[in-house]
Amino acid sequence: MSHFVHFQARGRTTTVVGCTLLVIALGAGATACSGDDGHPLAAAPYDAAGHISFNGPTEAGKKADPDKPLEVVAEGSDGRITDVTAVDAAGRYVAGELSADGARWHSTSPLAAQARYTVRVSTEDGDGAPGRKVLSFDTGRPTTKQRLDVSFGPEPGTYGVGRPVTAELSRPIRDPAQRAVVERALKVESVPAVQGAWHWVDDKELHYRPEDYWPAHATVRARSTLEGIKVGDRLWGGRTAPLRISTGDKVVAVTDASSHTMTVYRNGEEIKQIPVTTGKPGFETRNGVKVVIGKEPFVRMRSSTVGIAEGTSESYDLPVHWATRLTWSGEYVHAAPWSVGSQGSANVSHGCTGMSTGNAEWFFDTVREGDVVQVVNSFGDTMETFGNGFGDWNLDWNKWRTGSALTGGTPNAPTPQDAARLRPTAV
Repeated sequence: MSHFVHFQARGRTTTVVGCTLLVIALGAGATACSGDDGHPLAAAPYDAAGHISFNGPTEAGKKADPDKPLEVVAEGSDGRITDVTAVDAAGRYVAGELSADGARWHSTSPLAAQARYTVRVSTEDGDGAPGRKVLSFDTGRPTTKQRLDVSFGPEPGTYGVGRPVTAELSRPIRDPAQRAVVERALKVESVPAVQGAWHWVDDKELHYRPEDYWPAHATVRARSTLEGIKVGDRLWGGRTAPLRISTGDKVVAVTDASSHTMTVYRNGEEIKQIPVTTGKPGFETRNGVKVVIGKEPFVRMRSSTVGIAEGTSESYDLPVHWATRLTWSGEYVHAAPWSVGSQGSANVSHGCTGMSTGNAEWFFDTVREGDVVQVVNSFGDTMETFGNGFGDWNLDWNKWRTGSALTGGTPNAPTPQDAARLRPTAV
């Protein structure tokens, strides 16, 4: 995304984007050819070359230092800058700010290293006649640098409409200004197009989601323009492999803990209603939206792995089939043949959603990673937003956007490291 700075120039709004490594001196003697009607604005732009000094490399083969401060200055009382635009060969603009009097421009975003820039400078003289000049220069390598790499997730493939795009950073980024540089370079696009935003989970992880779920049968692409961009002192962006994923049908399963039923919808139409059992008192199933994170045809579930001592009335050691995982701490939708008599009428599990073996196999075969499971009317806590799977959808859109470095502050959300302290569930 290019970021523009607007300023007022003699009653009209002008858009300024950045430039670099330039000091441009505009002499007071600049004049323009008058048009046939004698009005200065009717003239073709004059060549400002004679009034420009460039403090970047002037010799062939020399390259500009991308770590240097950048500015454009109009000297003299009769000349002023009206527009400065710099863009590199990859289409990345450099943002900047222009003083109200048009006397000075300075950059507000960093240059890329080892890039070629085209700079377009617009000026006007005391009569308002326009001047133009186009310059080009190359940037070299930074003198010292550490690399910030980004890895997108999930792996390429087809997912349900609830799977967020994730970005893992190789180094922690805490400074708000540096976060803004990183986030601005991480691009996510979808077809059909939907509005979305990044949310900083912690110093090294971001999640991207739309306001609502992704559209069914969408194509989602993520890419980074961070390569060669200065993020902070001695820290520069590295190359990132792009990501392309797609979504399948919109599959949403709604589990009503009070009526002991799961209703499964595909693209908004009900396709099956299943009698289930959910968490009993003391082991209530979490409310809220969860996302399928894995499928396991067979799991051995032991109570000792979730903090229940062996030999107690609540202990268990059971072979479990057709287990669809919803949280890292052990909440599944799975076959529970031992509780068929309670399914549809009572909640008797330790937090999982149990159903008959046949229904569990059908559910296992119907859903894919990224599909949505929503639990309502349980007495349990709300699904954690982060750290125990993908509870991203439990934040409303306004709160989600506060986690963006470009639109708001980052809330004190649980990190993935908190997952070990989360209350686990099973069977």
